[in-house]
Amino acid sequence: MFARAAAVVALPALLVSCAPPIQTPDPLPEPEQVTMAQWANLCEPWDDWDKAAPPFKIHGSTYYVGTCGIAAILVAGPTGHILIDSGTRAGAETVLANVEKLGFRPNEIATIVHSHEHFDHVGGFALVKEASGAHIAASAAAAEVLRSGALGSDDPQFGMHDPMTPVAVDVIVGDGDSVRTETATLIATATPGHSPGAISWQWQDCEAEAGCKTIVYADSLSPVSRSDYRFSDNPAYLAAYRRSIDRLRTLDCDILITPHPSHSNMIERAATGTLAGGMSCTAYADAKAEALDKRLAEEAAGG
Repeated sequence: MFARAAAVVALPALLVSCAPPIQTPDPLPEPEQVTMAQWANLCEPWDDWDKAAPPFKIHGSTYYVGTCGIAAILVAGPTGHILIDSGTRAGAETVLANVEKLGFRPNEIATIVHSHEHFDHVGGFALVKEASGAHIAASAAAAEVLRSGALGSDDPQFGMHDPMTPVAVDVIVGDGDSVRTETATLIATATPGHSPGAISWQWQDCEAEAGCKTIVYADSLSPVSRSDYRFSDNPAYLAAYRRSIDRLRTLDCDILITPHPSHSNMIERAATGTLAGGMSCTAYADAKAEALDKRLAEEAAGG
């Protein structure tokens, strides 16, 4: 666990007169948490990536703190929080503001993890790390991108994105590894395909009245690439891609969340007042398999 705990040290009385003045933290903004249904009314399907929206509780200690168009998830813990994704550099400002609107402070974020290493999801990592002092935990492939600020040549979208602000990575996360707060243990499932370093996350979160739910933050897994990239010309990568889809299909998944909310109809589902149900991990994986098959058929036809 990467959470930080404050240490209390008793000072001799003779040093009290030399102590620095008491520091009072800046006040938090007025709370602005909304219900899922209210959030759904503020946002639109396929909304702008940087369109600000207030945070809402998903379940237990899990909160949505992203924008209308790009998800960011906070899993809160008594001595440190986990943040999944930051959005773009501009979107990260909304994420940090939303953390404060929930009554938390950025420096209580202990660990930052990712879905996949494209700028629309990790472009704000440097900003959030600077504001929080948190550790960044990333897959080995994603770590190279975060440290350099540029995609590797093995990424299907290589050459499509502007560079990001480089940021130090503190911990490498492998398949099956976990990061924890006192309230939840997030387990990493490597799901390369949309990018080489993509990770999907699974955890259980509980609350008194609604009980425990298994939450999955499933990576995008959509076959998007530059115009001259062919998945069929990269058999090893394609095989890993299909394994990722198959692995996601088998995950226990009461609540499905995705980096792009519209990939899993999150706005429509949120409008009902709950994200439980509406789309399962199996249905999501089936849709991604269908999209990949369509792309391969287009490549075979010369498209």
